[in-house]
Amino acid sequence: MPAFAGMTDCIIRFRLYDRARILYLLFNPVAFVSQPTPHYTGNLALLQRGKPKSSWVLMRRLFRGYLHEHIPGFMTAMFFMALTAAMTGAAAAIIRPITDQLGKEHTQMYMLGLGAGVLVIFMLRGIGTYFHTIIMNRIGQRIVTDVQQEMYRHLLNADLAFFHANASGQLISRLTNDVGVMRQAVGECMTSSFKGGLTLIFLVGVMFYQNWHLALGAFIIFPVSAWFVTRIGKRMRKISGSTQAETGNYASLLSQTFQGIRHVKAYGMEKLESDRVQKVTEGIYDLALKGYRASASSNPMAEILSGFAIAAVFIYCDWQVAHGFLTTGAVYSFIMAFVLAYDPMKRTAKVNAQFQAGLAAAERVFILLDVEPTIVDQPNAKPLETADYSVGIEEVVFRYIDGTQALDHLTIRVPHGKTVAIVGPSGAGKSTIINLIPRFYEVQAGRITVGGMDVRDITLASLRSKIALVSQETALFDDTVRANIAYGKFDASREEIEAAAEAAFADTFIRSLPQGYDTVVGEHGVKLSGGQRQRIAIARAMLRNAPVLLLDEATSALDNESERAVQAALKQLQQGRTTIVVAHRLSTIVDADQIIVLEHGKVVEQGTHAALLEKQGVYARLYGLQAEFSEES
Repeated sequence: MPAFAGMTDCIIRFRLYDRARILYLLFNPVAFVSQPTPHYTGNLALLQRGKPKSSWVLMRRLFRGYLHEHIPGFMTAMFFMALTAAMTGAAAAIIRPITDQLGKEHTQMYMLGLGAGVLVIFMLRGIGTYFHTIIMNRIGQRIVTDVQQEMYRHLLNADLAFFHANASGQLISRLTNDVGVMRQAVGECMTSSFKGGLTLIFLVGVMFYQNWHLALGAFIIFPVSAWFVTRIGKRMRKISGSTQAETGNYASLLSQTFQGIRHVKAYGMEKLESDRVQKVTEGIYDLALKGYRASASSNPMAEILSGFAIAAVFIYCDWQVAHGFLTTGAVYSFIMAFVLAYDPMKRTAKVNAQFQAGLAAAERVFILLDVEPTIVDQPNAKPLETADYSVGIEEVVFRYIDGTQALDHLTIRVPHGKTVAIVGPSGAGKSTIINLIPRFYEVQAGRITVGGMDVRDITLASLRSKIALVSQETALFDDTVRANIAYGKFDASREEIEAAAEAAFADTFIRSLPQGYDTVVGEHGVKLSGGQRQRIAIARAMLRNAPVLLLDEATSALDNESERAVQAALKQLQQGRTTIVVAHRLSTIVDADQIIVLEHGKVVEQGTHAALLEKQGVYARLYGLQAEFSEES
């Protein structure tokens, strides 16, 4: 299936193209999927609703954004299209002298000349077709490539909330399916339109040259055909837009199923998932049939109208020849020109339907490109250059889209080089803090500082280059161990990568893998254990050597043996860095310089592990419950 193949190709591009930029911006998107999504207007399905833009507006934007750079190529292609069209007209015109001379006395050289003329006409026609096809396909593919690259760069700079508001399959569909449909509109449809139009002009010229009265009568079908073409085009654009939306749903469903295939099988939900895919694909099938019916509906009317025109031409030509007003050669030449002109006329409806589908796809692409990120560099933003990497959370207020208040005038101070652990029940706002420091989201009130500077006054690139993140869900790509570690510093040397692995206590198990550092870990690191994935993530953070370290429940999903290995690596990583730890297992943070206990977005307790136990408050209760659970286990 072409759509599925295109989706697969895009997934590969997502993994291979500019990976450092993805992680640089998003660190670990999987870790935040479970968090509530803040208010954000970037839902593409919602933005798609409303009155479609006019064809003229979309064509003007296509030309201004992508086509104008290819005007020299278009002009060259137009020349070869004109050559092809002119030779088609010449082929119809040369029929007259050939037919008039059949059975009559003539010199051999005269007929050889006509034969040579026919040969030259078809040679030039073939050459013109070859070159305009190559040029137009090159332009079409170049535009597809440019659009895909622009869309991808735009997505990389989108807010994290944008990815929460839109399924990955929908985005992949727009990058592959929609852009592919646009290519048809730009390449095939424009070629057919220009070539068909020029061919029609030359053939009409031949027809009028032979007999202008007859030509006027034959072309009475044009206004009726044009009305049908316009009507079908409008319907096709609507159907195409719906089809592309359903294709996006299909891609999204496939993406979710394949990512969660382990759970699908574990819970025996193959039948449910199969039914879901059947429902979506049946919808695509129904829309495709509607499109085929709409596109094909032009053929019967075109055939009927052409039949009337051809019948009238034959009757009139017979009368003209009988009365000596036309020669047989002129009649044959006129009829051949009319028959040749019939093909581009008939294809007009099909081409217009394809073009309208391309415009529907272009509208979906432009909607994505028009969604601007809300988290951007301020006009006066400066690079973060300081020796003090303390982190401050000052009277911060943050609410989710449903109005739930995650942080309520929260104030926390993390001194430079110290480790502060944040604990509390689920929904207390712990991971929200981790999201706000690198400006994945914006605070509604208060401010967050690094080195005394408000993060909104720091350039995003500079801010995030000073932060390393290790989360429970590790973002590993289907690449080698070496490439995944190098994600922390893309230009790192072999020695630097291996030194980071050693510091993360990962070197030993890496060297035991089949190809060592060149072992491919599989999508999301599926070929490794949880502890191994975490140590590679820690090695990546080691290599990044950022002064601010964010640990978001980095050991909560590990067994005891893996946790001990990862914990040793984390202690090594924390040395000399300003560290904020969100912890589920309280036993992992007993050595923290400060422990902050949150409830409902507020600080209810803070102090060292020993001091908090003495208070016999919330922390002591949580620690006691975990200790009892560990003993029972």
